[in-house]
Amino acid sequence: MGRRERSAAPGAVADAADQHADEHAAQDPGRHPDLTDEPTVDLVLAPPDDRAETTRGLVAALGNVEELLLGGPPHLTRVEVAARAGVPMDVAESLWRSLGFAHADDDQVAFTDADVTALRITAELEALGVLDPGSRTALVRTWGRSFARLAEWQTSLLARVAVSQMDEVQGDPALLLQALADEVLPRVERLQSYAWRRHLAASATRRLASGEEVPEDPASDPILSLAVCFCDIVGFTSTARGLREPELVDFIETFEDACAEAAVDHGGRIVKSIGDEVLLVADTVEEALRIACDLTARGEDEDDPFPRVRVGIAYGEVVARLGDVLGPVVNVAARLTSIARPGAILVDDGAAEVLADAPDVRLKRLHRTTVKGYRKLQPWLVRPPEPPPPAEESPE
Repeated sequence: MGRRERSAAPGAVADAADQHADEHAAQDPGRHPDLTDEPTVDLVLAPPDDRAETTRGLVAALGNVEELLLGGPPHLTRVEVAARAGVPMDVAESLWRSLGFAHADDDQVAFTDADVTALRITAELEALGVLDPGSRTALVRTWGRSFARLAEWQTSLLARVAVSQMDEVQGDPALLLQALADEVLPRVERLQSYAWRRHLAASATRRLASGEEVPEDPASDPILSLAVCFCDIVGFTSTARGLREPELVDFIETFEDACAEAAVDHGGRIVKSIGDEVLLVADTVEEALRIACDLTARGEDEDDPFPRVRVGIAYGEVVARLGDVLGPVVNVAARLTSIARPGAILVDDGAAEVLADAPDVRLKRLHRTTVKGYRKLQPWLVRPPEPPPPAEESPE
């Protein structure tokens, strides 16, 4: 990258990187260091045993990526952004807060031309009838939450990759991070667009195949008949207490990956993960039951790292809203899960009625129980299919 190399004393990397950023900030307090500028200080990274000091420099360099992501340094106030986009100030402020970003004062320089473009696109979608004042805030809030979680994970991943390459690449941490961002971020952006389009196609196909009626009111949410299933890890609190942070992350990811695979294999889909619990839905009770049987069987297998789980399934009408499902059926499924024993699958009356004539499914009515919100909830225990009888030996 056209840099001179000189040795750096232990701990000098982070200090020099901070000095480099401070020099640019002093020249223009409203901008971050320009990614196209040559650094004023050239470095070689500290030895591996000084990894902590080197990491400090890398973390400080993360701020430099902002210009790459936003197309330039912040140079506009929120008032200027709203004016250039032709959007009322109150609408712009509402969208900004719905995305999950902190409040900015009228004279604070915190925005770029990308923010202007985003506001204009929002106004265009409203003009086309895709967005309306009633759904706009909820949709933008969902986008903000989803992408915030994704961005946190991707930032950590990018920093981890950079740290792993420090022993192999000599240079300024800011330049190393910039090089990774140049190579990685465009590819990640294209993959995100691809995944969104595939899910959009799958959702459209599902809706058309189900014959679902489109609500007359465009602001209303569709009501669907679905099997709602909660899968909960048994004894998660005690298990988590004995794990270190990396081990806990691996434990949760193993659980979530297995649930996602089982859902996809049997025609279901994951709605969301809630710590030690996964919420999924399926179009039929039979599909949800196959998913539940797979997961509980794995949990009861001592040779399988998948944890022991309990499952609750309820069937009926739910409100589908912004990728989530709402309504009493969801609540019943959650309550059934909370009272299920380890390795058990409990279903409600709606699911039991569907399964009553299903082959290889045995149901046992349990005593009614009182749970939060329901005085006499009727649970049904799904017994695993009986093993086939042993084959008779043929006479010799």
